[in-house]
Amino acid sequence: MVDKEQERALVAAARRGDTHSFSLLYEMIYRDLYKAALYILQNPEDAENVVSDTVLDAYSGLDKLRSDVAFRGWIFRILNNKCNRLLREYVKRREMEASSTVDDMAETLQSEGTVEHEVENRSLTEQAFSVLSEEERRIVAMTVYGEYDSGEIAAVMGLNRNTVRSKYSRALNKMREALGAQL
Repeated sequence: MVDKEQERALVAAARRGDTHSFSLLYEMIYRDLYKAALYILQNPEDAENVVSDTVLDAYSGLDKLRSDVAFRGWIFRILNNKCNRLLREYVKRREMEASSTVDDMAETLQSEGTVEHEVENRSLTEQAFSVLSEEERRIVAMTVYGEYDSGEIAAVMGLNRNTVRSKYSRALNKMREALGAQL
């Protein structure tokens, strides 16, 4: 486990062009990025793609990082923006499907039959996450997997710190209720 000072030193070295330091940072943060993306997007392939894009953008934009200690927040902000873009694409795709002909919709539903199967096989945790809104999933994922406090999440999402705390608390209560109904 790398402490904050070691992480800061790796970020400083990566900003100076040390690719090995960046690869160590990547190893440290990949799992947290992936988990957050997965719970926001609810799709493993999309989560992997978003994380890959995030890491590439972070590597190419290291010169835009204002402070070595801000690396985690900065890379999660990139991830959050990429997830938002993809969610907007999901909505556009759904709108296009809704406006397609009945035959096209039937084909789409047949090809997506595996989605129903996946939903049936979700773990209790995934079911609990499914009762949350997109914003609540982000807050919980960033708190649990990104280890951010309410102030950091508030800065990333453009919310008030107290709002983040109350939304987090309500989200946990929703998850408890969902898990209670499943047991």
